[in-house]
Amino acid sequence: MLEVVKESGERELHVTWKFFSLAQVNANDPEWTAWGAPDSETVRGRLAFRAAEAARRQDAFESLHMPLLLARHRDREDIDDPGVIKRLAGAAGLDGDRFGADLADRRTLEALARDHSEARAKHGVFGTPTFVFPNGAAAYVRLAGVPSKEDALRIFDRLVDIARGEQSILEIKRPVAPV
Repeated sequence: MLEVVKESGERELHVTWKFFSLAQVNANDPEWTAWGAPDSETVRGRLAFRAAEAARRQDAFESLHMPLLLARHRDREDIDDPGVIKRLAGAAGLDGDRFGADLADRRTLEALARDHSEARAKHGVFGTPTFVFPNGAAAYVRLAGVPSKEDALRIFDRLVDIARGEQSILEIKRPVAPV
């Protein structure tokens, strides 16, 4: 939805993307961290975090971030597959050799550790996406699907009005009848 709103040019958006690990927040072991787990351990989403941070090192975060999100959420691709990551990085125009070296550098996980820890401590974030507004209000948002271009601005405006302005509303959840 944010991309549709942004592309419309009708709203001024300033988005600072931060990393947040669902694998971390849902971990059973309080001592385990997604960023501290060894590379031999598959951690859902960790490769995509590292890829986005490797792209940032080439000043190309935005070029890879949205393709990663679309691959995962729209196209249902496995973003824990190195082949998918490599293909997306190539399509984003990244220097392949540098990207590969940066992707292998565990220091790319420092941004995940920092962002995730800050989100939990400062805002109580528990899921994604969570919007944090300049006034300190924060709201987790879950949409049924990507709204049409015609509906995106209306939905966005209503969402922002409630999430930013009505901090006394803690949760709105729609029950779904069983099928």
